Amino acid sequence: MMDAVTRNRPMRGLRSGLLCGALIALLCACGGPATGPEEELRDWVNRGVAAAEAKERRKLVSMVSPAYVDARGNERDEIENIFRAYFFRMNNIELVTSVEEINVVGDTAAELVLTVAGAGTNDGVLGFSADVYRFALELEKDDGEWQLISARWGELGKELR
Repeated sequence: MMDAVTRNRPMRGLRSGLLCGALIALLCACGGPATGPEEELRDWVNRGVAAAEAKERRKLVSMVSPAYVDARGNERDEIENIFRAYFFRMNNIELVTSVEEINVVGDTAAELVLTVAGAGTNDGVLGFSADVYRFALELEKDDGEWQLISARWGELGKELR
């Protein structure tokens, strides 16, 4: 008959192996190469989409620089009001994005061109809304975070303003 020490050796070996594997995976994940600007910008877009779909206005506004200004005369406060009105009108929001172009200048400035298809339900006559817009965004990296500093947009096929 096996004693308790002999019976538990296989389990101890398995647990030690799993623990060792988990530690190696954590160390590899933490010690991986730094993310480049293009990957950071794609992540910035993905975080913005997730925040918009969750109607997290504050999170979206935090991605906009306090120095934001665009050709339409909007500043950060007006952009926040646009988000507020849109989120108020829409019951739910679904977005599909396509990044067309990313131009990085010196690791701290970037221009993004993307198409965003948006759909959502509302309390209107049809009960839903769908649009496709094209955006040209200018971003600046401030304290390690990308911030939107200006934007132009328009319906797909129309001039960006």
